[in-house]
Amino acid sequence: MIDAVSPGAAEVAAPGVFRIALGIEYKGARYRGWQRQDSGVPTVQAALEKALSQVAAEPVNLMCAGRTDAGVHASGQVVHFDTRVERPLKAWIMGGNANLPPDISVTWAKVMSADFHARFKAFARRYRYVIYNDQIRPAHMAEEVTWNHRPLDVARMREAAAYLVGTHDFTSFRAVQCQAKSPVKTVHHLEVIEHGRFIVIDVRANAFLHHMVRNFAGVLMTIGAGEREPGWISEVLEARDRRAGGVTAHPYGLYLIQVEYPQEFELPQRYLGPHFLSALPQSFG
Repeated sequence: MIDAVSPGAAEVAAPGVFRIALGIEYKGARYRGWQRQDSGVPTVQAALEKALSQVAAEPVNLMCAGRTDAGVHASGQVVHFDTRVERPLKAWIMGGNANLPPDISVTWAKVMSADFHARFKAFARRYRYVIYNDQIRPAHMAEEVTWNHRPLDVARMREAAAYLVGTHDFTSFRAVQCQAKSPVKTVHHLEVIEHGRFIVIDVRANAFLHHMVRNFAGVLMTIGAGEREPGWISEVLEARDRRAGGVTAHPYGLYLIQVEYPQEFELPQRYLGPHFLSALPQSFG
């Protein structure tokens, strides 16, 4: 999940310019991902920039902490932009939300130091992949969870997930079109949580490859359904070949829930999402 640097998204803000950070949450179902596209298709970035530009009365160019794909959601996205316009922080939140569609919200705003950067200063990101495990597909939240009709064995999924924790070459779990310079990433934790009919894959890493979490989910669901043994995931990892890794899971169950930065930036903290699973543990380790 590599971001192209947008115009105006310098690594350090210029003198006389305010660098504003925002917390963002969105339902990604009707968007073609985060990144603005020349074709004009709906994207989260385009909708946010349009809304914030109305508040600023000048163009606003955003840089995000992590691009999300089409259909993927976020409850803890972080963005920043530079502006010479001075506004109360409440104006960026309330004014932004007044001009946004109902499936995107600004949750907080803060003036940052010139060296803050939403992407480059982040040292960890955390995702949750939400599975609804039942024989009948859910009418509610149909685009917010992934439905799996096969009974999934959570104990088997947990056993398999342990193989992925640590620093590894995750080539088998990256999309063919992934632009990351290196497939080596560090997974700090990968927990499988059962919450009623929901099964949540919670993963925190220093960085993620394109489709990495969705590929984790596809392999773990295959193992949970009894189609493969838990040790198979180790074989997939060691193969360093995407063709060994099975089907990429659907995007609808995936949420970017947290981006972590050095304490010096003192960014506001909210509970981890998604909202309908707010009773889940907020941290591990």
